[in-house]
Amino acid sequence: MGGTHAKITTGTSDSKFGVAFKDAIGIFDRLARRPGLTLYGVAVHIGSQIMDLGPLETAYCRIGELVAALRARGHVITDVDLGGGLGVDYHDGPDGDVAAYGEMVARVTHDWDVTLMFEPGRYIAAHAGVLLTRVLWVKPGEECPFVVIDAGMNDLARPALYDAWHEFAAVAPNGATMRAHVVGPVCESSDRFAKGRLIDRVREGDLAVLRDAGAYGASMASCYNSRALAAEVMVEGDRFAVIAPRIDAAAIRPQSVPDWLDARRLDHAA
Repeated sequence: MGGTHAKITTGTSDSKFGVAFKDAIGIFDRLARRPGLTLYGVAVHIGSQIMDLGPLETAYCRIGELVAALRARGHVITDVDLGGGLGVDYHDGPDGDVAAYGEMVARVTHDWDVTLMFEPGRYIAAHAGVLLTRVLWVKPGEECPFVVIDAGMNDLARPALYDAWHEFAAVAPNGATMRAHVVGPVCESSDRFAKGRLIDRVREGDLAVLRDAGAYGASMASCYNSRALAAEVMVEGDRFAVIAPRIDAAAIRPQSVPDWLDARRLDHAA
């Protein structure tokens, strides 16, 4: 429905999220009768990275119809969560038009008489963060070289999950460029950040960044392949502070050898 990547689409009939519009009133009626529950709002979210406001407007109009139908049945509706989804451009182009979005929301919801809530996390955070990495090796390849960096799919999962684009740039570019694959050190073929892309020329030891990692970067990071969680540093002008330290994988999930296994080892040794 949102016209975005299938893996970040949530408003289709085969999605695990939400309920079908035709069933919403009956479900609301049933839940409202349950003791201990006070229902006073509805929510909608059709997907992420939506640049065309048309699908969002269609969804909001339907929610307006639902609010009116619920009120006609005696339900008190005071809050509507319109979700997120407004997209950002990871190719240095314009982001979703937030002014036009606001105008559309004001027009569609002007007579709802509710408190509106929004979840524009990506729109706020995506451009605010970069993943700093170092080039480990420039490995020759058949088609073009592989720039192997010390950041992996565990640090930034979006490219491996749904082929997401993140610009790769040298911290100190020299003006030269090269066409290369940019890959991490994790033992997965999906540990790839760029394929045959024209990038700043880099060599072993150079620092580089993967841009626009502020949304779904650290929040999706893992210790896969026993890799540590990268430190997070906040920067403002010439000031910086470590706001999340580097954490080794063993500290995230410490393990111990059971006594019975130790005893077995001792028996075999004897």
